[in-house]
Amino acid sequence: QVQQVESGGGLVQAGGSLRLSCAVSGGAFSTSTLAWFRRAPGKEREFVARITGSGDTTYYADSVKGRFTISRDNAKNTMYLQMNSLKIEDTAVYYCNIVFPRTNIVPSRQTWGQGTQVTVSS
Repeated sequence: QVQQVESGGGLVQAGGSLRLSCAVSGGAFSTSTLAWFRRAPGKEREFVARITGSGDTTYYADSVKGRFTISRDNAKNTMYLQMNSLKIEDTAVYYCNIVFPRTNIVPSRQTWGQGTQVTVSS
């Protein structure tokens, strides 16, 4: 089973930047499609971005397109999310996980990590 640990969250002012990391173990990292999700207070968890195993294809939710960049370093078994021009509505706990290729669906066997809190203030 793949396990993932998110880090890099924090408190930032609107317009600022943060870089999240997702360290992955226990699976075939370089062939796995990975994704970032987030859960804002009182809301359901939502998809943010995903990246193929090779890193050559990425896909973003409309709400973050042009501001966030997903990337990965297969040598380090780590995925990243560079978040720029942060908005108050980006405040959420951010999670990473594997997904089925070309989907935002997490395999049912997968568990979720603790996530990392991102708080954007005015």
